[in-house]
Amino acid sequence: MKYDVAVVGAGFSAIAVTINLMRQLPASARIAVVGDDPGFGRGTAYRSEFHLHRLNVPAARMSIDPEAPDDFLTWLHDHDRAIGGHDFAPRSDFGLYLRDRLAALLRERDSRAKVDFIKAKAVGCLDIGPETTLIRLDNGDGLAVKATVLCLGVGAAPLPLPGDAIAPSTRAAIVENPWRLSWLSKVGRHDRVCMLGSGLTMVDQVLALRATGHRGQIHVLSRRGLLPHAHEVHHAAAVPPDLPHGDRRLSALLAHLRRKVREGAPWRAVMDGLRPHTQRLWQELDEAQKARFLRHGLAWWTVHRHRLAPDVGESLKELVAQQKICVHAGYLNRIEATDPGVTLSYRKRATSTIERLTVDWVVNCTGMERAGIRHSPLLQAMAGRGQLQGDPLGLGIVVNGQSQLIARNGETHRHIYVVGALTAGRFWEITAVPDIRVQAHAVARDICGALEMAPA
Repeated sequence: MKYDVAVVGAGFSAIAVTINLMRQLPASARIAVVGDDPGFGRGTAYRSEFHLHRLNVPAARMSIDPEAPDDFLTWLHDHDRAIGGHDFAPRSDFGLYLRDRLAALLRERDSRAKVDFIKAKAVGCLDIGPETTLIRLDNGDGLAVKATVLCLGVGAAPLPLPGDAIAPSTRAAIVENPWRLSWLSKVGRHDRVCMLGSGLTMVDQVLALRATGHRGQIHVLSRRGLLPHAHEVHHAAAVPPDLPHGDRRLSALLAHLRRKVREGAPWRAVMDGLRPHTQRLWQELDEAQKARFLRHGLAWWTVHRHRLAPDVGESLKELVAQQKICVHAGYLNRIEATDPGVTLSYRKRATSTIERLTVDWVVNCTGMERAGIRHSPLLQAMAGRGQLQGDPLGLGIVVNGQSQLIARNGETHRHIYVVGALTAGRFWEITAVPDIRVQAHAVARDICGALEMAPA
């Protein structure tokens, strides 16, 4: 089968690229979308049916189209959702919005590029000519394409332990992927639960547990014990960072931002003002500065940058105040079976003290893996052939400024693009909708130009 473009993936990045390609390519073009997830475009994030799972970006900034910033708000109002621009919509609503916008384009059969959805996994990528790539599928088929866009995201992070530190008898009590929500029905009303990780995934799972009737003790264990901050109910305007010229040491940047807060600027407004500059600032850091940030600053960046919807933040604060949630800071050493339950051994932060915690369930809420290779047979095969190289800091795979894949030998694959979290090594801020939609639009534009195809 021959196509102009293959989009490989089934999450938000894939739907953003597909929509942009349909809008920018002529009606004569053919697009293949390859993925085996039946909820195409919604992915893990936007498939949740819990109303309490909210977006952590205000509705006014969640349009799929960077040139129509109010598009999501328009959809909400058309569907009688009483949500304003500064409000935080349910993630399920955003998933439905994506589905509707794609469906509307697909109905324009005569004036839009043709799209075939192929339910399969891509397992190989071979050059069969200077302008053609063969995408091999796990069903035995192959696609000959002129351009490929990898939208494979990153996989769930494994438990923060080597395999031999987890006794086999404990496996039944460990939830390794909390987004397979069937685990919730197995938890007893008063069971003791330990969440490994204290970020946004943890908050989602705690709220889901409470919504299904759980009233037992919840423990949260993470290396630093930091909980996410919340957005303010009354949104303050972003404060431009007015960054100093020349000095791009992390210490100098941090000192400048702290000074602005001491002078009276709300810290949330300072963080929001930094957003338009974050990708450029990241690229101006050398490898040593980036590594230092990941070692020492990442946890604090995450809790300040990726904030909760205000009402979700209040729910979390209340659970902590009522001691329904107990937060522990430390390094997990072992999980072993006890009677009853399972016991976690961890070294308390900043001490040599070993603490033990006995619970009925352990839930892996450590988020997403950085490297992003382990979960994908295609990426593993490409890495084995030298077609890609992992980012030296473990932030996805190496791409250039146009999101084109760079091989192990340093050569650029000019017809293979990567979109989304796998490009964090280059762009850093590339996991949220406002950033991915801009990247998807730019990639679609570049593909259109490279194929010398313009919309009719």
